[in-house]
Amino acid sequence: MKTPTTPATISFAPIGRVENDFPKGTPRDTMRARESSIILDPEFVPGLKDLEKEDRILVVFQFHLSEGYELLQHPRGDPSRPRRGVFALRSPRRPNAIGITEVDLLGIEGNVLRIRGLDAIHGTPILDIKPA
Repeated sequence: MKTPTTPATISFAPIGRVENDFPKGTPRDTMRARESSIILDPEFVPGLKDLEKEDRILVVFQFHLSEGYELLQHPRGDPSRPRRGVFALRSPRRPNAIGITEVDLLGIEGNVLRIRGLDAIHGTPILDIKPA
């Protein structure tokens, strides 16, 4: 069987952005307990058809402020905790700075999705949305 060729570079274009009042450094538990909005670029609004039937959705986003990565990290940056592999953590400091979170879909109004449970800060680029 032939193995597909993987391109050296993969690029994505955001489809929208996060709006909330969470600056960099906001604790993840705080973010997940509160509401955020996803402002979808207007050209993608037709792709929301029937999404309102879902209670939970997956939000794929880019950790746009993350710089570099380490394969072994202290969970939540706490040096008192033993280092773990990056793939066993939800750290934004990853080889590919991509995050995925399952959230509650609270409502859709035009190009705005109201959600709860997103652990992403204000201005985070959204790459994709899927039913959970």
